[in-house]
This record gives sequence, structure tokens and C-alpha cells, in this order.
Amino acid sequence: MDPKAPILVTGASGYVAGWIVKGLLEAGYTVHATVRDPNKVSSVGHLQKIAANSPGTLKLFKADLLNQCEFVDPMAGCELVIHTASPFIITGFVDAYEALVRPALEGTRNVLRTVEYTPSVKRVVLTSSVAATYGDAQDALNVPNGIFNESHWNTTSSVDHQPYLYSKTIAEREAWRLQAEQSEPNRWDLVCVNPALVVGPALTTNSISTSISTLQQFGDGTMRLGAPKMWNGLVDVRDVADAHIRAGFTPEANGRYILCGETLSLLQMGAALRKQFGSKYPFPSLPAPKLGFWAIAPLYGFTRDFVARNMNYKIGFDNSRSRRDLHIEYRDVRTAVCEHFQQLIDDGLVKKR
Repeated sequence: MDPKAPILVTGASGYVAGWIVKGLLEAGYTVHATVRDPNKVSSVGHLQKIAANSPGTLKLFKADLLNQCEFVDPMAGCELVIHTASPFIITGFVDAYEALVRPALEGTRNVLRTVEYTPSVKRVVLTSSVAATYGDAQDALNVPNGIFNESHWNTTSSVDHQPYLYSKTIAEREAWRLQAEQSEPNRWDLVCVNPALVVGPALTTNSISTSISTLQQFGDGTMRLGAPKMWNGLVDVRDVADAHIRAGFTPEANGRYILCGETLSLLQMGAALRKQFGSKYPFPSLPAPKLGFWAIAPLYGFTRDFVARNMNYKIGFDNSRSRRDLHIEYRDVRTAVCEHFQQLIDDGLVKKR
């Protein structure tokens, strides 16, 4: 690819995207960054500060996922498109389809249809998720040794059950469909990055991630009496950003790449936090019994169906493709968890003790 060609990063103010933009700017590239409001300092100020201290050039563009026309100008002249923008709402919505599924699906269509009409584009790197490989932890019973790899797809989520995971799945499937049906065969290729739960420091206090709500529960006493026996694949946000950039510039990169440094249970995460922060916070030290947690699950924002399908099922992820093709050397996720928790304390999202 032409090193002088601009690179488009959609959803540039996001948690992962910020680190991608940082990496590209520090490498000297010109970044076309789409955000909802380029004039909102609280959303883009950190990117402008990074650009001011980097050899690269940052150009901000306004773009809405549901408006295809708004991606035309920022994509002009780009050879690489890194599409990270996606709706991120876990709870609090009334209509899951309108809040999650439609924006994810139509947003992917709008970006990739713009790619169709932008002859300079050679590669698209799409931020997907391990959520597109499985829906519930009990799905691990159907794969060898409970280890998910890039050949697996989430077939158990729906608009009514795990709608966020469903939105990631159908958005990625739509991306592969559009890539296969492009009007000029093989003009542009597609690489999908499928990270596990992303942890580690954010570049701005406005970043939103699932890991924030999970870590807050470690600090507010939610799991004081016991942690559900649930496992999460974890990956450092800086590894995720590196993987996107390497997926963009590694010629042989292809297909999907699971990103996971290690799989930890909630108790193991709590143990890592206790080792770093001592007894200042009510980190869990005991497992919660499944039947008891199932009974009170709605009080903690979980459905009983979710608990039945996800508690006491250990899962794992095969990261060998990312290590082999993208040369990712994974950072320690326990350190990233502690760094992230400290940042939540510093930002006031977890009460300082």
C-alpha cells in the first residue's frame, strides 16, 4: 500500500479505535477519522493532542453509521479502511433491533457500499468480536475441548437472546457477503479482527466498554458474597490495536483473527486485583452457587436463562492464527485488568479507598 495514502478509521473516538489512531499517527500516517461530532472536544480532544505530538496527520470527519453518503468524503483516496464503528449498548434499551441490530447491520452495509464506489480502497479491516464465534458459554460443549476458533460461528444468539452478540454476528456475516459479491472481483479484500473482552487503559475518560461495567462490579461489592463461575477471554486493548494495524499492512493476512491473551474466571480476575490492591475493595474470594445465583439473577440485571446457559461452563479461544500471521505477542491480561481498574479509580468510576 502507498504509505502516503490516507487511512480511514471509523468510530475513531472509541476505546479500541483511539489506540489504532494513536499507532497510525505515531507511525507517520495520515488518518481520516470519522466521529459523530468533530467539534465535541470531550470526544476528540485526546486524538487532537496525540496528533499534535506525532509525525502523522489527523483529519476529522462527521459521519453517522446510518448515512452512507457521509462516508464518501472521508474515504476518498484511502487504500485501507479500518471499520471499528458499531453501536455499543448492553442494557437500557427498549427495542433491541433498533438500538443494536439495525445500526450494526446498516452501518456495515453503508461503509462497505461506499468501499464499492471508492476505487482506491484495497483492504477493509473490520472490528468484529468473539461474540460472532459463540453465543453462550454452554456452546463450548459442542466444540473440541471447549476451545473456539475462527471456523466457529454464533448460532444461538438472537434479537431476543443476547442481542448485542447477535448484532456483531450478523454484521460480520453481512461484511463477508458484500466482500464476496463486490462488482469488481477481488478489488478489495476483507480481514476481520475478533477480540475477546478488551481490557487495559483507555486514552479518554469517555470510552465505553463491557470491561468497565465488569470491573466496576469488582469494586462496588456486587460480587462480595461470591462470583458466578463464569469465564471470559481477555485481551489487552493495545494488542487489539496492534492487530488491526498489522491486519491492514500484512499482505498475507486473510479471513478472521481471534484475539485472546488468556481466559480467566471472574474469581481469577478478582485474585489478580486483590494481589495488586489488597483488601481495600470487596473482591470476590468464593464462587457463588449456580442455583442460588440463578434464583437472584434478576436483582443483578441477569436473566435466569442467561445464568442457566453461561454459568459453570468453561470456555477457551485459539489465538494461534493471530500469533502466526500477525505476530502478536500478547501482553499479560492480569496486568491490563489492574491497569484498567486503577484508571477507573483515577477517573472516579470506582470510589477511591
